[in-house]
Amino acid sequence: MGAKESVPGDDPIPEMHHYYTKFMRECPSGQLSLHEFKKLLGLQGLDPQGDVYIKRVFDIFDLNQDGFIDFLEFIAAINLVIRGKIDQKLKWYFKLYDADGNGCIDKKELLSIFSAIQAINGYTNMSAEEFTNMIFQKIDVNNDGELTLEEFINGVERDEDLMELITKSFDLSNVLKVIQSGRRHSV
Repeated sequence: MGAKESVPGDDPIPEMHHYYTKFMRECPSGQLSLHEFKKLLGLQGLDPQGDVYIKRVFDIFDLNQDGFIDFLEFIAAINLVIRGKIDQKLKWYFKLYDADGNGCIDKKELLSIFSAIQAINGYTNMSAEEFTNMIFQKIDVNNDGELTLEEFINGVERDEDLMELITKSFDLSNVLKVIQSGRRHSV
């Protein structure tokens, strides 16, 4: 009677319960601070560039900007990592790079974030300067030295190599692995 049929393995309740249990075990107060976020991900004692990146990720996940990630914000972040469509992830990447929040990414912002990411994940196929110059050369269509959200998304979606490079270098799977650790796989 109006009830939706459930497909085996499609029930979000056990998955949600797993994340809630893990969240509350790691953060009994129900609010994850920046310090606890770093501890949860095993990212303490980073160099200053790495700290900038982690703080930026934390600030973006902290949707209401109260200085804490609560369970709903935590689930929204996990959902983006697990189920987010590519355009959602590109919007998230754009927000990550747009450090001053002015709606555009300039070379200094991209250089800073990419340098920080290299400090954390060791991605070294190209220098931060080479990466930044390549991105701007490929997708700054009006050559104004800034990327709008539209330029960024359209440019990355048009260029398969660039899409692969961005998704690899800004991969969030290590965050997901930490969050999912201890998760039981049902048969």
